[in-house]
Parts: sequence; structure tokens; C-alpha cells
Amino acid sequence: MNGADEKRIAAKLAKTLAMLCVRNTALEGLHAGTTPVSKTGDYSDVVVIDAEGREIPWTEVSHLDDETMRALMRQIVNRLYTFHLKADDPGLRETIDRWAAAAGATTRKSIRG
Repeated sequence: MNGADEKRIAAKLAKTLAMLCVRNTALEGLHAGTTPVSKTGDYSDVVVIDAEGREIPWTEVSHLDDETMRALMRQIVNRLYTFHLKADDPGLRETIDRWAAAAGATTRKSIRG
């Protein structure tokens, strides 16, 4: 297999892993909500006012607290673990194949090489 094929397969596998193991996790809840309007385009003109009345520039606001980050990482690690542990399980193979198709890898063989 040539380098271009290896890169193509690796890219499709990475997309499949991202869709299967990262999407539909706590990340979706973090993505939900109203996105602020920025006239500058870089959000330097957006501030958050907290419960103590502090105005915090959007670019300096932490968008994840420690517990949310831990929960997100736990979900992703568990899904990656399951993916690697059970990748040949027929039920998971069907799920992998569906997500691979959505990612542009149309067959199991194209992902595995």
C-alpha cells in the first residue's frame, strides 16, 4: 500500500472514531445553547457577566469546568476502549460500518486496509 492510500485510510478511520466515540457525548450538551453575536468575528467584543457582576471577556471565559471535562473525557475514553476491545464484534461492526459510511469510508475493508 502506498503512502497516499495509508493517509486516506487513516483519515477515514479518524473520522469514524470521532463520530462513533466523540459525537453524542457530553460534548453535544456543551455545543447546545445560544451562540453570542460577535461583530468583530473574534469574540473580543463579547463579555459574560457572572453572578458577582464581573464582566469576563468571552475569550477568557472557561467554557468547561473540571467536572464537565472529567465526564467528557470519561465518556470518550470508555467509547474508545469499547471500540478497540470489541471492534470485531458483529453488533459493533454494524455500528462501525454505519458511521464509517457517514464518514466516507464505505466498506470495512477500506478502513482496515
